[in-house]
Amino acid sequence: MRGSYRFRQLHSSSFSLRSLETRQPSNIKHQTGNPTCPNPIPSKKTLTQKRRSMNKLSNASDSEIVKLNKDITTQMRNGRCEAALRVFNVMPRRSPVSYNAMISGYLANGKFDLAKDMFEKMPERDLVSWNVMLSGYVRNRDLGAAYALFERMPEKDVVSWNAMLSGYAQNGYVDKARKVFERMPDKNEISWNGLLAAYVQNGRIEDARRLFESKANWEAVSWNCLMGGFVKQKRLVHARQLFDRMPVRDEVSWNTMITGYAQNGEMSEARRLFGESPIRDVFAWTSMLSGYVQNGMLDEGRRMFDEMPEKNSVSWNAMIAGYVQCKRMDMAMKLFGAMPFRNASSWNTILTGYAQSGDIDNARKIFDSMPRRDSISWAAIIAGYAQNGYSEEALCLFVEMKRDGERLTRSSFTCTLSTCAEIAALELGKQLHGRVTKAGYETGCYVGNALLVMYCKCGSIEEAYDVFQGIAEKDVVSWNTMIYGYARHGFGSKALMVFESMKAAGIKPDDVTMVGVLSACSHTGLVDRGTEYFYSMNQDYGITANSKHYTCMIDLLGRAGRLEEAQNLMRDMPFEPDAATWGALLGASRIHGNTKLGEKAAQIIFEMEPENAGMYVLLSNLYAASGRWGEVGKMRLKMKDKGVRKVPGYSWVEVQNKIHTFSVGDSIHPDKDKIYAFLEELDLKMKREGYISSTKLVLHDVEEEEKEHMLKYHSEKLAVAFGILSIPAGRPIRVIKNLRVCGDCHNAIKYISNIVGRTIILRDSHRFHHFSGGNCSCGDYW
Repeated sequence: MRGSYRFRQLHSSSFSLRSLETRQPSNIKHQTGNPTCPNPIPSKKTLTQKRRSMNKLSNASDSEIVKLNKDITTQMRNGRCEAALRVFNVMPRRSPVSYNAMISGYLANGKFDLAKDMFEKMPERDLVSWNVMLSGYVRNRDLGAAYALFERMPEKDVVSWNAMLSGYAQNGYVDKARKVFERMPDKNEISWNGLLAAYVQNGRIEDARRLFESKANWEAVSWNCLMGGFVKQKRLVHARQLFDRMPVRDEVSWNTMITGYAQNGEMSEARRLFGESPIRDVFAWTSMLSGYVQNGMLDEGRRMFDEMPEKNSVSWNAMIAGYVQCKRMDMAMKLFGAMPFRNASSWNTILTGYAQSGDIDNARKIFDSMPRRDSISWAAIIAGYAQNGYSEEALCLFVEMKRDGERLTRSSFTCTLSTCAEIAALELGKQLHGRVTKAGYETGCYVGNALLVMYCKCGSIEEAYDVFQGIAEKDVVSWNTMIYGYARHGFGSKALMVFESMKAAGIKPDDVTMVGVLSACSHTGLVDRGTEYFYSMNQDYGITANSKHYTCMIDLLGRAGRLEEAQNLMRDMPFEPDAATWGALLGASRIHGNTKLGEKAAQIIFEMEPENAGMYVLLSNLYAASGRWGEVGKMRLKMKDKGVRKVPGYSWVEVQNKIHTFSVGDSIHPDKDKIYAFLEELDLKMKREGYISSTKLVLHDVEEEEKEHMLKYHSEKLAVAFGILSIPAGRPIRVIKNLRVCGDCHNAIKYISNIVGRTIILRDSHRFHHFSGGNCSCGDYW
């Protein structure tokens, strides 16, 4: 409104100036006979024409204006915005209804900027105009601008308040929604239901229950909403109590309760309630079918499917999904082929099935033959490529998705961010972060957590913490990710600080939290602190230790050289130790040179996982370190006999949005000559600084000089050298290795970081190492 007022002032001022400039002295007579001087007094004919024109405009009937307004609405409903504008432009006069029809139409057709421009041009706005524009800002997820407009409104009704409440609620800002609700002078059922749904959708079920109990006479939809919230949290006892209290139950009530039992494996109770239901519609049948399928009872599900008196697309898709989940793609495709009607969900289910089973070729064939792709289709194929090791193809598909004009959803963002995290494509991840912010997703948990994981896995722990701080309402996943991120980066103290903040914020730790906490203690040698957490977590948080917690403790004790205590703890475990637990003991045996214990652990692992190449390599390292080359040879033969192949090591580094991959002794990279020359130069400088090659780590009984040569061109050294040559000074070098970094490379990179004055961040299969000034963040405790 202020802008409109300034415009009127300016218009008024300029008019007055023009009046002064054209005003003539009163003693000068008009020269009507001069043809070059126009007569300032209009003729009688001109006045008559103008009067007729004005009368025609003012006499345009209300019914004609109503008809034109309806025409605008019809054109907009059919997506013909330009046609609607032509009608609007030729109207003899326009009412606020005309402007509102245009604004609503533009918003409905996704033309937000045109709607905003039309709103600003309105000579007179009514309450409907303000509410329509407010809803537009809310739908566009520009809540800051929506709130600014809301505060400018000269008057507000319950629709205005509900629009603002809904905007905050639907975008996860529950506390802001609550504040709007509390400020409302008048509330209707939409207001109450809006806040109730916000609590339920964001998992704040106790807040929802308190709100529900504070008011009587709720509608059935509200009862169903709260009951659905209890079902979602698997609180079936509370859901059933609500169901039994309901004054009136509709089909949604019955179906919600049946679905709750079915989804949680209580199929006998679901079946009993299904039999009691007065209305067994297609949704009730489908709920039972889905329950059988989700609980692995595929034959019972198929019998239910065949008995159904009526099937809809959801029924067909549920049965297909059942076959997909059991990896019976032949049956899934047979049913897919028999469908009388296929929708996007049908295609997406088959596509996801092939992608998840690793059959990326058939997944791509399905994707290419789809009549219409949606955001789920794109997310599924991108995830398929990413999860099957085709990371670059996955990122290329994301770019293609944008070109195709498909709207970037939370799922596509999250999937692509996960891909960036896996290959440490930080620069692309940052670009995605910018798009996420622009789309308004950043502060929500779902995408916020994906950003958090991306920065953690890309080695940018400071930016990860910035994202963590920016998540408006952190969930347990947010806290766990930050704790585990600090743990993997070797910053155990910071991980424990976040853990204490989590408890102070009232977030209850879960079993995943405690794995992160124990890992933090293990990576930084905090034995006493870790032991205290381990033995108190049941009493303090009600968490029963599982195999992962025991593995962390055995790793913690083993790394610290307390191998006997680690073995005693394994014997006291309430269940049999798995391969990961024995692997922790084998790793500790290698660190401390206990060959006998290492052999025992390895033998048990070989029985459990005969194809685990990593364990063969660990034991070979142990033999090589003690000079038992005959045993190293036997291990190599044993691997050959069992068909076990050592996973080749490779490292990669991102330079200008491109991933450069290296293997040991790489001879393919176009800059190999420059890289090798630089490494030779570095090698001389390192030796002058006191560096000595760890030749005992070479698993071959060859001369020392040849061992040195073999160590010099490991993949991580090649990647680091290329990063130093290619990445501008002042920026860290970020290198990823698919296996554990070798001890010699770890030692060498410490020297390199000091010589070149660069920060080098190396991520291996277990953790991060931050090298700077000749030191590593792990403190050589890894």
